[in-house]
Amino acid sequence: MAANNPYQTYQNNAVNTASGGELTLMLYNGCIKFIKQAIKEIEAKDFEAKNANIQKAQNIIQELMLTLDQKVEISKQILPLYEYMQFQLKEANVKNDPALLEEVLGFAVEFRDTWKQVILKSRQQQFAHGAQA
Repeated sequence: MAANNPYQTYQNNAVNTASGGELTLMLYNGCIKFIKQAIKEIEAKDFEAKNANIQKAQNIIQELMLTLDQKVEISKQILPLYEYMQFQLKEANVKNDPALLEEVLGFAVEFRDTWKQVILKSRQQQFAHGAQA
């Protein structure tokens, strides 16, 4: 079935060939997408779809929490933020509150943008080391 859908094939290949950093970036982008969709669905009063998209965002945050390396100091600072995001997603889902979703969206965008910078710096350093060799 995937062979009949070029976009799905492309997405599968993108995930299968992505580095760990790129996969994390994909997770952040997915979380952002699902939160934005949930906000639209609250406005449209489509609570079933809102619930599904908030759950998808929660699953992504859960995955990000599970993949944190607790030996790295920054992970100990990020984990409480992820836990807060999870709590706010749950509250937004129960209360149908787009303001709570907007708050989590802000965190997700900030994490994503920071992660993009980490990837760019890492690539620049790899390129610089590769050019010197």
